[in-house]
Amino acid sequence: MLLTQGLRQAGVGLLTLRRIYCLSRAAHTSAQKVEYKPIKKVMVANRGEIAIRVFRACTELGFRTVAVYSEQDTGQMHRQKADEAYLIGRGLPPVAAYLHIPDIIKVAKENNVDAIHPGYGFLSERSDFAQACADAGVRFVGPSPEVVRKMGDKVEARAIAISAGVPVVPGTDAPISALQEAQEFANTYGFPIIFKAAYGGGGRGMRVVREYEELEENYQRAYSEALAAFGNGALFVEKFIEKPRHIEVQILGDKYGNVIHLYERDCSIQRRHQKVVEVAPAAQLDPHLRDRLTADSVNLAKQVGYENAGTVEFLLDKHGKHYFIEVNSRLQVEHTVTEEITDVDLVHAQLRVCEGWSLPELGLKQDKIQINGSAIQCRVTTEDPARGFQPDTGRLEVFRSGEGMGIRLDSASAFQGAVISPHYDSLLVKVIASGKDLPTAATKMNRALAEFRVRGVKTNIPFLQNVLNNDQFLHGAVDTQFIDENPDLFNLKPVQNRAQKLLHYLGHVMVNGPATPIPVKAKPSSTDPVVPPIPLGEPPVGFRDVLLREGPEGFARAVRAHRGLLLMDTTFRDAHQSLLATRVRTHDLKKIAPFVAHNFSGLFSLENWGGATFDVAMRFLWECPWRRLQELRALVPNVPFQMLLRGANAVGYTSYPDNAVFKFCEVAKENGMDIFRVFDSLNYLPNMLLGMEAAGSAGGVVEAAISYTGDVSDPTRQKYSLEYFLKLADELVKAGTHILAIKDMAGVLKPEASRLLVGALRDRFPEMPIHVHTHDTAGAGVAAMLACAEAGADIVDVAVDSMAGMTSQPSMGAIVACTKGTELSTGEPMSIRVFDYSEYWEVTRGLYTPFDCTATMKSGNADVYENEIPGGQYTNLHFQAHSMGLGHKFKEVKKAYVEANKLLGDLIKVTPSSKIVGDLAQFMVQNSLTREEVEQRADELSFPLSVVEFLQGHIGIPHGGFPEPFRSKVLKSLPRVEGRPGASLPPMDFDCLEKKLRAKHGDDITPEDVMSAAMYPKVFQEFKEFTSNFGPVDCLNTRLFLDGPKIAEEFEVELERGKTLHIKALALGDLNKAGQREVFFELNGQLRSVLVKDALAMKEMHFHPKALKDMRGQVGAPMPGKVVEVKVKEGQKVEKGQPLCVLSAMKMETVVNSPLSGTVAKVYVKPDSSLEGDDLILEISE
Repeated sequence: MLLTQGLRQAGVGLLTLRRIYCLSRAAHTSAQKVEYKPIKKVMVANRGEIAIRVFRACTELGFRTVAVYSEQDTGQMHRQKADEAYLIGRGLPPVAAYLHIPDIIKVAKENNVDAIHPGYGFLSERSDFAQACADAGVRFVGPSPEVVRKMGDKVEARAIAISAGVPVVPGTDAPISALQEAQEFANTYGFPIIFKAAYGGGGRGMRVVREYEELEENYQRAYSEALAAFGNGALFVEKFIEKPRHIEVQILGDKYGNVIHLYERDCSIQRRHQKVVEVAPAAQLDPHLRDRLTADSVNLAKQVGYENAGTVEFLLDKHGKHYFIEVNSRLQVEHTVTEEITDVDLVHAQLRVCEGWSLPELGLKQDKIQINGSAIQCRVTTEDPARGFQPDTGRLEVFRSGEGMGIRLDSASAFQGAVISPHYDSLLVKVIASGKDLPTAATKMNRALAEFRVRGVKTNIPFLQNVLNNDQFLHGAVDTQFIDENPDLFNLKPVQNRAQKLLHYLGHVMVNGPATPIPVKAKPSSTDPVVPPIPLGEPPVGFRDVLLREGPEGFARAVRAHRGLLLMDTTFRDAHQSLLATRVRTHDLKKIAPFVAHNFSGLFSLENWGGATFDVAMRFLWECPWRRLQELRALVPNVPFQMLLRGANAVGYTSYPDNAVFKFCEVAKENGMDIFRVFDSLNYLPNMLLGMEAAGSAGGVVEAAISYTGDVSDPTRQKYSLEYFLKLADELVKAGTHILAIKDMAGVLKPEASRLLVGALRDRFPEMPIHVHTHDTAGAGVAAMLACAEAGADIVDVAVDSMAGMTSQPSMGAIVACTKGTELSTGEPMSIRVFDYSEYWEVTRGLYTPFDCTATMKSGNADVYENEIPGGQYTNLHFQAHSMGLGHKFKEVKKAYVEANKLLGDLIKVTPSSKIVGDLAQFMVQNSLTREEVEQRADELSFPLSVVEFLQGHIGIPHGGFPEPFRSKVLKSLPRVEGRPGASLPPMDFDCLEKKLRAKHGDDITPEDVMSAAMYPKVFQEFKEFTSNFGPVDCLNTRLFLDGPKIAEEFEVELERGKTLHIKALALGDLNKAGQREVFFELNGQLRSVLVKDALAMKEMHFHPKALKDMRGQVGAPMPGKVVEVKVKEGQKVEKGQPLCVLSAMKMETVVNSPLSGTVAKVYVKPDSSLEGDDLILEISE
């Protein structure tokens, strides 16, 4: 421990200490005339954590402190930690301010500063600054100006090392002044070579060149970096030693010729020649080699009369030979690890030596300096390892550090709300861990890093954690190629950041409104639904147990043998698709699911997946449809799940390769799906057969569904006659369906037609279970389903009462009540609890008021028998008509729907064919066209794309063929698809797709994600981008999800079992210059805030355009920074990989290369332009 510290701890006052000091030095100083000058005030000509480190030492020694700061640093912590703080470099660029010697000296003189500590970087190794201090009568805390000059001139330092007998790396004798000199050196010594800044370190101006073609570019970059960082672009060249260890020795000298070493540090873990992790002492270092390194360092320092702290740096090659690199005549960033293992405060020692104390007087003798344990320093930086350590800037929304035994933190402006600037170094905090040995210190470091919570900017913490867990680091020696040779270090564990992302989402909704499109201006109900009581224990046995035990065939036999009418509950899918625009969230389904499992175990199935719910989950609800299936399956293990499969279209609106449909069914079955209702919108048999085969091969129950239209009880309507449906049923039964279904999407199956159709099917297929689906748009749904049951149907579809009627399914309660006490009875337990079930959904429905069809529709309508609009589409058409300003013309839309259907040849209208008819109908109303006018002008009108693709044959061939001459007039020379659309598509490469997804979204891509991307590439991409920004919004209750919290509202959000967030919305800030509003919350008792872009205000403000990720030719800024040079012009041809421009951020330059070959179409930047990440630099046309 330093002498000063020991005396002060013993209670000796500062004046007494100085008296003792003066009396005790007489003998020691008799031969050497060194004047003792006590220090009262110290300025640190630096910023950030090193300034604070020195201030703390000064405060401990009783010195007053002075900070200087640039205009960009007015909010930085170092100026607040000092007793006084003064602005320097007014009007200068950020770095130039700290290099402006006249301003610094002026502040020192005006404020009676005794000594200036230069810190590291900036002016710390500038001899002219040390001389300027001396000329002004202010002490420089460091070596003399002459020694700084000698050591700062790396060429002269080499010469001194050679004269001291220290081995050196071959290099130039003086800084080079031209590229030609570098070329001559390379010709003499060969590649690789390295450029180094002659007047600074820290990796700035350092570039390795491995071949001649790279020489000029790297020379220019190194010169430019050195000039920006140190005010002088001079470079020298050395032979580059491959895979060396980087070892440095800490030295300390006084004014009396005493020099000691404090052992070595291993700084081999580097990237871009900048140290990332430092260790003291060096692991696996031969003791004899350690002695040579330390002896050479002390001899070199003595030869130049070195005083104060410094570092002698060496390279160790793989043969154990060491080579002198340079002397850093300043305090190093990593001095901390030396302090931890030697118990010497280096900054105290620097200041005392500057006052005139000798090392022996400070208790610093070589034989007293011992290594105690091991220490590691990790530089936590705001850099993204996944993007080549590109600096990240922004606001620290959250900052929580790791602490505890064996941990030391040296930081500056690391606090919540701090703004990370692109102007300076990316260092956020230095974390130092110490222990009895390296593995112990690494364990402590790992634990401390795991405690950090940094939100708002990227950090290198996940990378550092990988380094600390690496066996080579823990148990062997590492070299400077360690990072390059261990690509697994970049297998980064993603940071969840769920809480802060949720605050961003809530703030976004509070500022910009709902994140999902709202059809009508209405607020969700403020009343939350209450789940009825649920019994403890496992739910009763249900039909799924039969399926699991006996397989699909046995399951079908059990259904057919069942006495009474079976029900499928559509509340979890088609009911809310029809009434609430498919917007019901998993959050509300999960709450009631256990109640269904316990009280409705007698259900045939629960329809809860597929169809429109698949893409809407991602597109509008921002949740994963697969996760919905998985979670519901866990909550309802006893009732079979049923999904809607659009034949060869799977759950999409287009054709897919056959293997995509098969793979989809396989993955759905693995995730808990049981019954696949397979249909085709045109009843096109080839499409249906493919879907049936895919579902069957996956092990699912195949329920082939005949899409119903027309009226089999009306002898005048012959296109879709009873005979047509029976022939189609023959083919489906022959193909091996387990269950035969009638899918009446429009609700046009009248009771008499029900008896005719179901009766005929029952007669023809006595052993086949028959399942009927309808909609209650006309109000006759209950009567139709009872007629079906009486005619021999085994299962009918219903929805719980509060979600039934209108365009939904018939009422569950009505069917249950009407069959009670008859041979069709649905069972006693169901009749008891159906009303509790309905009450939950009645309240839940109020949460979805903005989507409720009753906002624009007050009742069903029997005109559906004329227009045949499917239930779900009827609702959506109503919403669309209102949103397009055609609400008052909805009657016309319905009439146009009839005419459009005739134009297209009288189609079966189920998704997607129903959408095609609807698109044509709205097109006709918008353009005031009659059916006759459309037919006459078909060759000149611009029809909706869905209509054109239908006529091309993209969804199959309709019964009776395509309408002519209408089809030929519309298509003209456009290509036509012959036969089944998917048959001509090449197989989908799922391995390739997965690789692309992993490259774009990380390694947490699942097989389910791959299928989502296969079905809906763009929707999945947007979904992943949303969740990346806003996290798991499915854990929010529905009112918060749609409407956000009210100011002062308190609520809880359960992220997972045992992890609950307590949140309170506090305030909404005013608009700032960037078009943002700050939204304030209290999270778990702590103040949090997020900045949210105001979408409305942004439209009125001008901002630099962003590069669109999907546009190949758009080149965006890979990081925030300033444009140093634009290397191309508009109209210039460029090759892939060609440099386009140079960016500078945090004093590090990055060359932006062309991602493709082409021609520069437009350049959006110029030199000195300041850019944010992803700002558009230029566009390239191929």
